[in-house]
Amino acid sequence: MSKRDYYEVLGVAKSASDDEIKKAYRKLAMKHHPDRNQGDKAKAAEEQFKEVKEAYEMLSDTQKRAAYDQYGHAGVDPNRGMGGGEGFGGFAEAFGDIFGDMFNGGGRGRGGRQVYRGNDLSYSMEITLEEAAKGKDAQIRIPSWDSCDTCHGSGAKPGTSPKTCTTCNGMGSVQMRQGFFSVQQTCPHCRGTGKIIPEPCTSCGGQGKIKRQKTLEVKVPAGIDDGMRIRSAGNGEPGTNGGPAGDLYIEIRVKDHDIFERDGDDLHCNVPVSFITAALGGEIEVPTLAGKAAIDIPEGTQAGKQFRLRGKGIKGIRSSYPGDLYCHIVVETPVKLTEYQRKLLKDLDESLKKGGSKHSPSGESWTDRLKSLFS
Repeated sequence: MSKRDYYEVLGVAKSASDDEIKKAYRKLAMKHHPDRNQGDKAKAAEEQFKEVKEAYEMLSDTQKRAAYDQYGHAGVDPNRGMGGGEGFGGFAEAFGDIFGDMFNGGGRGRGGRQVYRGNDLSYSMEITLEEAAKGKDAQIRIPSWDSCDTCHGSGAKPGTSPKTCTTCNGMGSVQMRQGFFSVQQTCPHCRGTGKIIPEPCTSCGGQGKIKRQKTLEVKVPAGIDDGMRIRSAGNGEPGTNGGPAGDLYIEIRVKDHDIFERDGDDLHCNVPVSFITAALGGEIEVPTLAGKAAIDIPEGTQAGKQFRLRGKGIKGIRSSYPGDLYCHIVVETPVKLTEYQRKLLKDLDESLKKGGSKHSPSGESWTDRLKSLFS
């Protein structure tokens, strides 16, 4: 699928200044950032965020913008040799200037080495409806990287030490010329670290770190709903060359409830009522998340009748007031009747038929509609 024009993506004119491009990018990046878009909007927002990010990466760099203005997308496609590539321009610096280390990206570390933010991690947490309504404090175990006890984080076998990479002279990146452009890329020899380890540590394989499990305290806010995410900053994978760690996203899954079904901040439940109570009326008890409540059933209540209990739902994270509880009446038909009970019902049926439509208005109306249909 063809890419959209980068100026169109950011909503700026081709004559836009660097400040105008930066301002437009910041506004759109904040609008489409994954932290601000969850549920059904998450996937579309993620794609838009990537598109905005790519457009800014190209137009914020003077050389890339010039190549794009002259050749279009082909001018910045690394596969066509016209420019562009990892670590090419000042995108990481501008990106970090606007949002800090909020997103994934590369930058410059000490000595000019490439610095990379760690990857984000995802964890799925299952909670009950009651826990979602009230909130909870939970502990989870997640993978973590700790400094290797054997090499103390150097990655080198005890008694040895890392050596400066001779390919990049410790810079972590090398420059290659492609036509009129000078392209900066991650050093293929040291992979951006700026160092070579002749004798790797046998405990960590030269990584300088060991994967372990750590316990993390998580506060689940009251009113959270299924599919929402909790962000735990800095608890993702560690960065490279001193780069910041990624984030941990805890995805909430709410278990199905035996009685209630949630719809936003409202709750729904089916309440079985005997046909005697439905006919004569009376008071019944219904469950709520906070205990029991009473409902007055009027005489002649029909199946499907809905009763609303205000404020007995869930107070959502962004809501000022709790939702409501909707009780749907289900009239129960008696089963396994004795002969005596059958006789009573037959006598009642005969008595009701003699009363005509005043005892069964819906039935009379149904009969009339049938006659009209087949006449």
